[in-house]
Amino acid sequence: MTGIFVQREHDNIDLSADRLWAGASDERDELLAQLRRERPVSWQRPIRSPLMNLLGQEDPPGYWAVVRHEDVVTVSRHADVFSSATGGVTFEEQPPEVLEAASSILTMDAPRHGKIRRIVSSVFTPRRLGLIGNQIVNQARLIVDDIVARQGDVEFVRHVAARLPMWTVSEMVGIPEETRLEVTAHANAVIGWDDDENTAGAEPLNAMFTGIMTLHNRCQEIIDARRQEPKDDVITALIQAEVDGHRLVDDEIKAFFALLCIAGNDTTKQTTTHTIQALSAHPDQRAYLLEDFDSRIDTAIEEFLRWASPVMTFRRTALRPFELSGVTIEPGDKVVMFYNSANRDESVFADPRRFDLTRKPNPHLAFGGGGPHFCLGSHVAKLQLKAIVGELYRRLPDIETVGEPEYLTSTFINGIKRQDVRFTAESA
Repeated sequence: MTGIFVQREHDNIDLSADRLWAGASDERDELLAQLRRERPVSWQRPIRSPLMNLLGQEDPPGYWAVVRHEDVVTVSRHADVFSSATGGVTFEEQPPEVLEAASSILTMDAPRHGKIRRIVSSVFTPRRLGLIGNQIVNQARLIVDDIVARQGDVEFVRHVAARLPMWTVSEMVGIPEETRLEVTAHANAVIGWDDDENTAGAEPLNAMFTGIMTLHNRCQEIIDARRQEPKDDVITALIQAEVDGHRLVDDEIKAFFALLCIAGNDTTKQTTTHTIQALSAHPDQRAYLLEDFDSRIDTAIEEFLRWASPVMTFRRTALRPFELSGVTIEPGDKVVMFYNSANRDESVFADPRRFDLTRKPNPHLAFGGGGPHFCLGSHVAKLQLKAIVGELYRRLPDIETVGEPEYLTSTFINGIKRQDVRFTAESA
């Protein structure tokens, strides 16, 4: 898309500095707070990344940083103005074939977005959600069984947080057990292409395309098997689903499969890890939750999500002029929503840097700012958090983090790669 690209001076608060995205950053939080107070919509210099270089992209002029809760909601709910399909939802322009193959409804605009989303939504019936919920409870129990049997410190991300979401997706769509580790590794490479550990030393673009191709191949195997022998899983339901005379073709099913494996994995994994950290650092909040877990966990989960803000940023591209907080956004301008800032907005959340499990209301934007792209998997994510936190603290009430976490370098995912935990054998 060609835009006006008005010459503008970049803001003197530089949100594109590499140092701000190499993990948790008090400096980043302070700069975002200053922008919320003084310039809630600011013009930023472009973030440079290896992916831009590999794609041969010219230096873009920059992007609008949207950091207030109210403005993030406004952008989210004006999908007719702010496109998800034009270049994708990350800072970097994504090739059209990547958007089509790996992002499904995440990077579609109306009317196609609505048509595909209606078909996908139709398979998540109350009966199927009940089945998924029962699977999640069983998975959480078995995961905690495994760590109880281990001696000494346990690496939490690998042995707990990363297992549940991928296990849930695998049972939901029918991924065979022998290919689950492969699928997980390639899903991580697609979303974490800017971290060398996720790409196993491969060039980011190669790791991304290899990951997408592998996910599609595994999904096609499942599609072919389900056409021969239907089962009670999501892939069978997607093959059979029809809404208003429309059905999904195989490529659309494979794209949604890739989205489930990528988005359905990392976000819940990160929220679980940030939650165990927060409950360790705030023993008063942990004690409050455990005093009456069943009646308090639903409200607490909303604070887990606000606190973690597992997806930090999403990008849109303006299709026509729009006024936002006194700033004129022109067609073709990139607009980046900072969810991690919106979830700390002092005008919406009292004492937003306090971890408070009694916080209510809690209009966090962990699942987006509303509108047509509100997260389709929000209900399943909450089921997972409730099950794994409940199982952990009922059986291991003194579990706590030890040592320092190892963070993911990313402008997109608020990621923790490793975090050790400890608990006493008696508490198990």
